[in-house]
Order: sequence, then structure tokens, then C-alpha cells
Amino acid sequence: MNRHFLLLCLAAVSSLPLAAAIEKPVKVEGGLVEGTRGTAEPSISVFKGIPFAAPPVGDLRWRSPHPVVPWQGVKKADKFSDSCVQALTRGRAGFGPWTWEFLTQNDVSEDCLYLNIWTPAKSPDEKHPVFMYIYGGGFSSGSAQVPVYDGEGLARKGLVVVTINYRVGVLGFLAHPELTRESGHNASGNYGLLDQLAALRWIQKNIAAFGGDPGRVTIAGQSAGAMSVHFLTASPLAKGLFQRAIAESGGSSLTARSAVPVMVPKTLAETEADGVKFTGEKGAHSLKELRAMSWQDLTKPAGTGPGSGAQLRFTPIVDGYLAPESPLDAMLAGKLNDVATLTGCNADEITGSLLGPLGPIQSDEFQKQSARKYGDKSQEFLRLYPAGTDAEAIRARSLSSRDESLVGMYLWARKRDATMKTPTYIYLWDHALPGPEAAKWGAFHTSEVPYAMNTLYTSDRPFVDADRKIAEMMSSYWANFVATGDPNGAGLPHWPAVNGKAEVMELGDRTAPVPLVGDPAKVAFFEAYLNR
Repeated sequence: MNRHFLLLCLAAVSSLPLAAAIEKPVKVEGGLVEGTRGTAEPSISVFKGIPFAAPPVGDLRWRSPHPVVPWQGVKKADKFSDSCVQALTRGRAGFGPWTWEFLTQNDVSEDCLYLNIWTPAKSPDEKHPVFMYIYGGGFSSGSAQVPVYDGEGLARKGLVVVTINYRVGVLGFLAHPELTRESGHNASGNYGLLDQLAALRWIQKNIAAFGGDPGRVTIAGQSAGAMSVHFLTASPLAKGLFQRAIAESGGSSLTARSAVPVMVPKTLAETEADGVKFTGEKGAHSLKELRAMSWQDLTKPAGTGPGSGAQLRFTPIVDGYLAPESPLDAMLAGKLNDVATLTGCNADEITGSLLGPLGPIQSDEFQKQSARKYGDKSQEFLRLYPAGTDAEAIRARSLSSRDESLVGMYLWARKRDATMKTPTYIYLWDHALPGPEAAKWGAFHTSEVPYAMNTLYTSDRPFVDADRKIAEMMSSYWANFVATGDPNGAGLPHWPAVNGKAEVMELGDRTAPVPLVGDPAKVAFFEAYLNR
């Protein structure tokens, strides 16, 4: 009898609606939206596919984002929108170290300016810190739908998580004299960055309805997303729209001038010339004709002959409007928006994934490369990184690349801190994602993302308890930083801000502040080289 009564009670409780999530339709710009519950945690409310701008189609192609088109009734916000136009890598195999969970998995279209929200709030009266994530993909691919960007993992830690789409490739970054003239601000290109800016403005107006605090917004991104963070941090148009920034593996280095060309972006005049070349190769004689083309025809490879535009890359530029100067020059001049910044790099992303993995190299060839790069300092370099044998050359190439990246990041942070009041925190990620090719790829470019966003559950890799502990630790650092501007918190090893001391926070297999590079002479060498 008691057992029967208990079962009745349990059945009654299970039939009750869960009160730990926002259930009523939410009013936003354009109308009402109704979301769903979190997959693993029903107390999380999830809203997918909310428009933050009008579809950039037809005459709105290559224009700044326009206001949302209102709708009638309640919009079901229960699935992702199409991703922005890009070439897709279908299937679970992926390419290089990037398996399916790191890649766009849905359809694409020009109607793609939508965002997604995960909120732990029980009512709109709560004020949770807000985390807006900007995807990577070289400004030619990427999507808010990518599995490892799922927002539930960080929402469980008290954040309102927002992921956004933005235009990429030629649809996101084409500049042209006609576009410049019609813009109203004498600039063109950078439409993808303007999309990000529009999403930030939408957050300021609407996120309180989801229990978010518009006064505590963090922008975060990896690779091209990190570079976007730097552009927004340097843009006067973004001033006051966010209070903290996280840039993972993208542009936080004095090496950016030579190693990451997009961080030394082209000028408006240069990219307008590229746009004229592109238009001619498409057989168009005007912007009107170019806008009349389907996106499929527009994104087909252009001419392939010598001097053609086949190798044109459409990426952010110095347009004189959103970006008066490059992020690096703005930083050196002390013109950044003064927001707390957390940034870092991965141990094997240069020689393990972005460039390779690189194969073997012979000793004499490595010495020739060193002479070309370091000139009269090459012998000093080879004393620090001996390459007398082929095996030594392979090791020297890997270690020197990593050390130069770390010193470049440290110098960037130190120069930033010289003119900013807010702190900078830097890290080195050293943990290899488990899998059959873990030894081959190591801590590759992007491998930290599922740990930082607490989304190991989106992958079928053979994670063990050690991986889950690392994800818990790293995502806690991220959540603390989003909430307070300081990653430190109870139960976590102390992460010191950059204060002129040549050290970095190692995250992953070991979590502790460590010397920037083991040998101070190597720090001095790269500091002299990069400053020169």
C-alpha cells in the first residue's frame, strides 16, 4: 500500500510542468518567440533561430544589416536557421583533425542572420551574465549550428549563452566602389563584422527578456572568431556594447603582422580594386547585375589564369568606418575599447594543424630557412635551437614555432596593458583530444573549444574522466571571467593576470602558471626579433 501511494505521488510530480525554465512566449524585436527545454538539463530554456536582422537578400545583399521584419503570432524558436552561404564538408569524416562535430552540418542560404539563446533563468527578472560566441572558419565558413558550440554546457554554469550567424566569404566581405558610394558612410566590405555588431545591439535591447544582464556582456570567439573579437574591441562603433572579451587562437600576438595576414588587413582602396576584378570575372557590368546573380553562381570559382581573382580572399578590411585602423595598430596606439581580455593559443596548432602536420625536414634546409628569417641573428637562433641532425631540426622547428607564438602573445598583452586599465589573462592549451590520431595532431587548432564551452557531450570521441575534469575546470574559468572579468574562483588553481612577468597559464594536462619559455635567453631572443 505504501509502495502504491509512493508511485502515485511520483506520477503526480512527474506530470507537473517544470517551473525552472522560462515557459511563456518571450517578446523580442519583431514579435513573440517560444523556445524549448535543454536536451540534458530541462531547467535550461533554449531558443533557436531568432532573427536579429532582416534577410540580407535581393537589394539588401552587401548592405549593413536592416531591422528585423515583424511576424504575426508566436514564432517557434525550436530549430537552427540555415547557415550562411559557404562550401560544406559533409559527413562525419571531416578533414585534418576537424571531425564532424567541429563543422557546419545543416543547409546554407543567404537568409541566415539568426541567433540562438540558452538561458538558465527562471524569469526575466534575473540578471545572468551574457556570453556571445562568434565562430571561426577563416571568414569563409562556420556556423552557430556547429555541434561543439552548443550553449547548454555554459548555461548550466549560470550564463545566458548566445550564438550568432554572420555572413562569410564574398557575401560577407566584398568591397566595391559602387557599394562604398551607396553605403551612406563611405565604406564597403566588413558586412560580416556589421552582422556581429547588429547582434550585439540586439542583445542590448532584448536579452533582459531572457534573464540576461545587458551590462555584463562578453564577446568570445576562436580563430576567425577571435580576430572578429579584436576588430570589435578596436571599433568605436562597438564601444559600450560589451565589457569583456575572449579571443582563442587568433591575432593576440605581435607575430600577427607576418604570421596572420588578416590582422594586417587591406585598405578600402585595395579591396575595392579586388571587388572590381571579381565583378569583371563574373561577367557583370554593374552592382545591379551582381546582385541579380544567384548565390550559387556568385560563389563559383572565378577565373583561374595568371592575374585572375581565383586566389582572392574576402576577409575584414580597414574600411574607415567600423575599422578605422587595424586591431593591432589600434592596440599599439592605445585606442581599444577598454575591456577585460582573456586570450591564448594551443601548443600544437601551428606545426600540428594549421600548417600540417608538417613532415620531416632536413638539417641543412632548416638552417637555410633560419638564415632567411633571422638574418644576422640566425646563428644565435641555432645556438638556442640546435639543428645539427635531421631529428634535431624537426624538434627545433616545433619548439621554436611554439616559443615565438608564446612570446608574441606575451608582448601583445604587455603592450595592451600599458594603455588599458582592465587586466589581460593569457593561456597555453596543451591537451590532445582523445582519438586514434591524438598523437598525430596533439593540441590542435580549435581542440580547446569543447572543453572551454563544456560540450564534450556533443562528440563521440573516447573521453575519459580526465577529459571531463579538464572540461569542468576550463569552463569554470570561462564562466567566472564572463561573470566578473576574472577567471579565478573557488577550487581552481590561481590564474594570475599579466603583470610584466614572463609566464603563462598552462591549461589542460597541467593547470598552473608556468614560465613563458623555459630558457630566458629564448624569451630575450624573440622579444628582440619581434620588437625589431
